[in-house]
Amino acid sequence: MNKEEAQMIAFQLIGFAGDAFSFFYKAVEAAREGKIEEAEGLLAEGEKQLTKAHNAQTELLTAEAQGKDVAFSIMLVHAQDHLMTTIMYERVAKEFILLYKEKVGN
Repeated sequence: MNKEEAQMIAFQLIGFAGDAFSFFYKAVEAAREGKIEEAEGLLAEGEKQLTKAHNAQTELLTAEAQGKDVAFSIMLVHAQDHLMTTIMYERVAKEFILLYKEKVGN
């Protein structure tokens, strides 16, 4: 996999992870306002985007596991950082939503 191909996948990772993070952030905001159903819907949308990011990452991992040389770049590191940050924030968002849900008694 050449550098251009790897960077295209990195851009996908950044885009999908960024979209997922945005949905998770909006979900916490909605839960804070007591809009639990909306929060859960936003969380589900974020999870869809996160799955797309995981699929892009899997493409890279599969290529390397098959013995293909994957061109390394700082863009790829940046993309991985976005993905891992989003995964962590998803976990935090789920906890916040659960706490807000308990607070409003749903």
